[in-house]
Amino acid sequence: DMQLVDSGGGSVQAGGSLRLSCAASGGSVNAFCMAWIRQVPGQAREWVAHINTGRATNYADSVKGRFTISRDNKKNTLYLQMNSLKPEDTAMYYCAAPKFCLSTRKALGVVGPNDLTYWGQGTQVTVSS
Repeated sequence: DMQLVDSGGGSVQAGGSLRLSCAASGGSVNAFCMAWIRQVPGQAREWVAHINTGRATNYADSVKGRFTISRDNKKNTLYLQMNSLKPEDTAMYYCAAPKFCLSTRKALGVVGPNDLTYWGQGTQVTVSS
């Protein structure tokens, strides 16, 4: 089984930036489609960004143009660069390997209860206004 360890969260002011990292072991990030998801307490988990094995990416409409998902195959690490952060980005962020790669032609939405194979422990992002 692949283990994922998330890091890089923190507290920033609106307009600031953070880079989240997800270190993988027991599997290769380039062998799976990978994603970042987030969850606010009391709300459903939502897809934030997705990258397929061919490096095609897609994003939730709310983060397009501000967030960038990438991976470093040598370091076996997934990243999420988050710029121009807004208070509504405040959430727990998790890296994950979805059971099935997401279509790049469909908008990202809510994560289903059985959509994930592996996920990290999460890292908190808090954006103040």
